[in-house]
Amino acid sequence: MAHYAGHVQVVTTASGGVLRGVTATACCSVSDDPPTVLACVNRHNDRNILFQESGNFAVNTLSSEQQPVADLFSGRTGVENDKRFDHAVWEYGISGAPILADTMASFDCKLIQIQEMATHFVLFGTVLDVRIGSDRDPLLYFGRAYRRLVV
Repeated sequence: MAHYAGHVQVVTTASGGVLRGVTATACCSVSDDPPTVLACVNRHNDRNILFQESGNFAVNTLSSEQQPVADLFSGRTGVENDKRFDHAVWEYGISGAPILADTMASFDCKLIQIQEMATHFVLFGTVLDVRIGSDRDPLLYFGRAYRRLVV
């Protein structure tokens, strides 16, 4: 799977004052009518059950300048989960999910279905709101390394 190039996202959720965010490359559009996206998160991490319990999630598309945010939410930095949100500016979407304020794009979603598939939960969400940020080069991941797509 290291040879599958993917755009880097931070997938977030919130419920009862508890925040959760993970770096992911397995996110995509499912439909444009109604607008629907999917995101995959590891089901073997007990903290990821919050995505199911919350009923919301956001897909935050990162630019190449946001690699430190990707590292933070991937766990590479050693910063504990409950402290990761302290290192960036966040707003809350209509769904209640955290939205990264300075992202290329954010898709605020209501969870409509969750499917267990092998090692992951596949989250399906109806898009409630889209926020478009500045036009920058997107952050990609390929060959176990970050890459920059120059547009």
